[in-house]
Amino acid sequence: MKTYRFAIAAAAAAVLHLAAAQDITRLGKDLTPSGAEAGANKEGSIPRWNGHESAETGWTYGKSRGDAWKYKGEKPLFSIDATNVDKHAQKLTPGQIAAIRQIKGYRMDVYPSHRGCGIPDFVAENTRKNVGVAKLGADGWSLKEAVVPGYPFPFPANGAEVMWNAKMRYRGLGVDYPKLIFALSPRRGSTEWYRSIVEQTVFYPWGAKGSNFLSKLPQVESYAYFAFVAPAAQAGQAISVSVFLDQPGNEVFYYFPGQRRVRRMPSYAYDAPQIGTENQYTMDEAWLFNGSMDRFDWKIVGKKEIYIPYNSFGMYDFTANIEEVAREDSINPANRRYELHRIWVVEASLKQGVRHNAPKRSFYFDEDSWNLVMAEDHDAQGRLVKYREGYLIPVYETGTCDVSALVQYNLGEGRYLFDGHPIGGGKDIRWVVESDGPRFKSGFYTAENLRAISSR
Repeated sequence: MKTYRFAIAAAAAAVLHLAAAQDITRLGKDLTPSGAEAGANKEGSIPRWNGHESAETGWTYGKSRGDAWKYKGEKPLFSIDATNVDKHAQKLTPGQIAAIRQIKGYRMDVYPSHRGCGIPDFVAENTRKNVGVAKLGADGWSLKEAVVPGYPFPFPANGAEVMWNAKMRYRGLGVDYPKLIFALSPRRGSTEWYRSIVEQTVFYPWGAKGSNFLSKLPQVESYAYFAFVAPAAQAGQAISVSVFLDQPGNEVFYYFPGQRRVRRMPSYAYDAPQIGTENQYTMDEAWLFNGSMDRFDWKIVGKKEIYIPYNSFGMYDFTANIEEVAREDSINPANRRYELHRIWVVEASLKQGVRHNAPKRSFYFDEDSWNLVMAEDHDAQGRLVKYREGYLIPVYETGTCDVSALVQYNLGEGRYLFDGHPIGGGKDIRWVVESDGPRFKSGFYTAENLRAISSR
């Protein structure tokens, strides 16, 4: 751990100097339009950035995303497992090392690196406009102003600004999941999986094409709707969640079919366990981190070259059998893909006077897309207890890269969960870039509407 901290601390001064400079003319030149280093690394193992990776000719929604990727036939350069993890430790995170050492048969297949994460021209222009305009609130964590859709802080000065870049990454108006199977592995000594089937939509009210000041829009980061189809004990339950730009906590409404009523759940946020997940999955662990940032102090540790989940199309194969992908101890290595990339490292430390079951957390962000790709949670004794990784792919509809599918390993209890993916559902995730029905309007996420659509 000391060696790891030393390696990334060496970059911290240079990172903060870069943030202070805020030279807008560098964007699109020696820096990408998102603020990443455009050049290759010294060894050439990380190539020069080449913009967004487009689909091969003929791809349309409903066809395999992986089959439309130009590098689909590549073979791994090498694999990392328990026999050689020490050899590669300098390019791994503590969570990755722990997973390799603790989980039976865990393996990371490392492929050639590709830098195909770009942004549309209007997002690039809004990102340029944000230099000197975007700002945090006086509380140090809320987002008060930005030109959207665009990255607020291409030259981040602190960890909260890095986090907002991830939260405000362009995903279009939202993401629709026609059939999502949440999977939780069995308890030790059992063979019984927990699986639920939901339909889900996430809406970003600031995500419309164009250019707008965030302060002129609803002060909402995201809306989300979930409706349970299975298991039978949860079928008919539905939930609406609003996450705000400048308010602590979430606004949550939950429909209970047995009572035929909607209840407000004011404490359903932060480390509150998600209903039906056997205390394995908290509200703020979704999307690797979800919700308001007010309970933590956020610090940039630096940048580092790490093998991270990248171009992981195997985690988005909606025709695959979930039993083949989600195996007993971990996700099938054949469905995961890792590449060497530069990442930002941010640490979150719990503020005095508040509580959380993970008082120390580490987050890892892809330099090119600002996607959050890995996270680690430590308990009050400093022990690493959970490791999450999200699987990045280029999204052909948006012209960006995104992370939706994620896995979380509870290292202490020997269980893992699989969320945000289309595997086993038979229908692909849909990234929506144009207004498309009532779920992409804020009025859909009220208590009154939740009651109306759930009671039908």
